[in-house]
Amino acid sequence: MENFDIYVDSGANIPDELVEKYKLNVISFMCNIDGVETPCYEKGKSSREMALKFYEAMRNGSETSTSLINAQRFYDAITPSLEAGKNIIITTLSSGISGTYKQACDAAEQAMAKYPAIKVHVFDAFNASMGEGLFAVYAARMRDEGKSFDEICSWMEEHKLNMHSVFTVSDLKYLKKGGRVSATKAIAGTLLNIKPVLVASGVGTIEVWETVRGRRKALTRLAELFAEEAVNPAEQTVSICHADCEEDANFLADLIRQKGAKDIVIEVYDICTGSHVGPGTVALFFMGENRKVRQEQAREKGSLIKNITSNITSKFKR
Repeated sequence: MENFDIYVDSGANIPDELVEKYKLNVISFMCNIDGVETPCYEKGKSSREMALKFYEAMRNGSETSTSLINAQRFYDAITPSLEAGKNIIITTLSSGISGTYKQACDAAEQAMAKYPAIKVHVFDAFNASMGEGLFAVYAARMRDEGKSFDEICSWMEEHKLNMHSVFTVSDLKYLKKGGRVSATKAIAGTLLNIKPVLVASGVGTIEVWETVRGRRKALTRLAELFAEEAVNPAEQTVSICHADCEEDANFLADLIRQKGAKDIVIEVYDICTGSHVGPGTVALFFMGENRKVRQEQAREKGSLIKNITSNITSKFKR
């Protein structure tokens, strides 16, 4: 079996037990709560507890922000693997919403210049949360099955647009705060109980897929999209991440079980991307047909993606 290491940024949102099981290495983003900076992930500490405290602080009006991982921190993190002579895979948040991917690429170039016998593959997940994390899990499984480094890297690149992310938020004020919806739309949406259904686009940005009225309808719509888009739902790992709204996550899990899902990983939403969408966010991640092709087909039909705005597709500010 080929020996190589897999690294993820903490935005990959992988549950602690899976990090341990698959021997993954997590490089943490930093978050700031009322001026106090702290890692979003610390080995040996419960990521769930850290995230829940963060969302509680957001609900209580604390000022929160996150910052990207720079090239030097990536390089420092992968140095033990470099010194051990191991090839490396690094998965990152989508370049469409963060500058983290470029920082990882810079670190990889530096590493391969110093260690020319070692390959460092940086994977732009075109996704966030477990839409990124599931790729690292699949890569680790394939590694443990004896697949080669090159085979796995090729598979990841080939299938990055097969990973679907569909999610909804509880309060539009967090999208407004980040400049992703206008104040007028946020106020109107709140008054009318409008809930957006959002997706990862074909270029790794965020788009509004459609809007519905009411929380349960939004969650139900996520399940419907799973039924419409998922490929072999009973044979894949599906993930639901929630920003401190476990009851809603379990409600969605029950719905997708009825639509064929069997292996469902439920986790608290990671702090890094969760800070931009706010408490009450519920997201669903699964493998389906190429999402860029599907979204283009939907646009042509005019049946979906009704409310795409430039604000929503703007980059996360890090």
